[in-house]
Amino acid sequence: MALAVTSSSSTAISGRSISSPAASSEPRALQLGSFRFSNRPHGQSSALNFSQRRCSVKPVNAEPKRNDSVVPLAATIATPEVVEKDRAETEDFEQLAKDLENASPLEIMDKALDKFGGDIAIAFSGAEDVALIEYARLTGRPFRVFSLDTGRLNPETYEFFDTVEKHYGIRIEYMFPDAVEVQALVRSKGLFSFYEDGHQECCRVRKVRPLRRALKGLRAWITGQRKDQSPGTRSEIPVVQVDPVFEGLDGGSGSLVKWNPVANVEGGDIWNFLRAMNVPHEREGRWWWEDAKAKECGLHKGNIKQEDAAQLNGNVKANETATVPDIFNSQNLVTLSRTGIENLARLESRKEPFLVVLYAPWCPFCQAMEESYVELADKLAGSGVKVGKFRADGEQKEFAQKELQLGSFPTILFFPKHSAQPIKYPSERRDVDSLMAFVNALR
Repeated sequence: MALAVTSSSSTAISGRSISSPAASSEPRALQLGSFRFSNRPHGQSSALNFSQRRCSVKPVNAEPKRNDSVVPLAATIATPEVVEKDRAETEDFEQLAKDLENASPLEIMDKALDKFGGDIAIAFSGAEDVALIEYARLTGRPFRVFSLDTGRLNPETYEFFDTVEKHYGIRIEYMFPDAVEVQALVRSKGLFSFYEDGHQECCRVRKVRPLRRALKGLRAWITGQRKDQSPGTRSEIPVVQVDPVFEGLDGGSGSLVKWNPVANVEGGDIWNFLRAMNVPHEREGRWWWEDAKAKECGLHKGNIKQEDAAQLNGNVKANETATVPDIFNSQNLVTLSRTGIENLARLESRKEPFLVVLYAPWCPFCQAMEESYVELADKLAGSGVKVGKFRADGEQKEFAQKELQLGSFPTILFFPKHSAQPIKYPSERRDVDSLMAFVNALR
């Protein structure tokens, strides 16, 4: 069954004619899969005054390939003339990013959907990403949405996804991790290994690889990255770029384009937009505990400079660590030497309990929790609980791994008053309230 989507007054489907909104007294929306065709009353122009709309994809009814990618909704016919035209229209995306630097998210979204038609999709993970779907709806163009189901999402998230689907009349295209890989990970490292090893392996299996498979079925994708989300990794992201990490449908470097329509929008403005448009959205700050560079190591790894990536993997030479300024500096923090922490660990009965962070000053995860840990030390000053730090990288790392339960940086240990065995803090929630709850439960 052939299907052609154009900007004419009707759409032909197997010889049948479906009238456009201009010919109907009650405008409706026609949905095909995840494509949505929004209607305007006859004669009403777009708020952006765009030229005549046209979907560039002319699909045919083809059996989709059986793989795990977000497969194009249909195959496209590529004639020699079309191929030559595509070569001639190779886009300078660096220049396009400059041209769109001051454009609104709606204009950027419209440009993305117009250029790539059915070969582009919105990456949706919940929370404020719903703004991307709202902008796509406002363009009046068809759009697709995909999401990664890691198998670890909470019930509220699934309910929210269902609400979004019903609100917009779409079907989100879900991608799942490989069952064999998940089984091997859980069997070898347990269900909660991400609490102990910086969750990089867990994310690689549950997020990065499914995302890689998804993007192999696309020529472009749309993300909700913003510059203000992390000054350390996202301050320079453009509104459009050739994806530096992932490959697209055609394979190879430069085969995937990444659009970031809200790159220049501040978080508060995003939430004001969602409230103003009366669209479903999750609570703000759902991922408040996740430090920015931890997330970059997987889905948006291209934002991290090479030297930062080396630090994330622990590949920092000893002579390089000496030049990094120390962190966790406070008069209420005790700096422990190797001898000091060995003595602390040997004590079977302590006068005061001790909370100690094993850290490396170059580690972005340690840097991310510095403010909360120093604040915690200030709050606990005079409470009878000592707060300390031990630099456990370099020549101290092997000792810390064998004797102090160091798995990844930072590792937080609580030494109770009447126990020789320190208790390792198991969570990645490193805000003051969570750390305080841990201390109060044990002292």
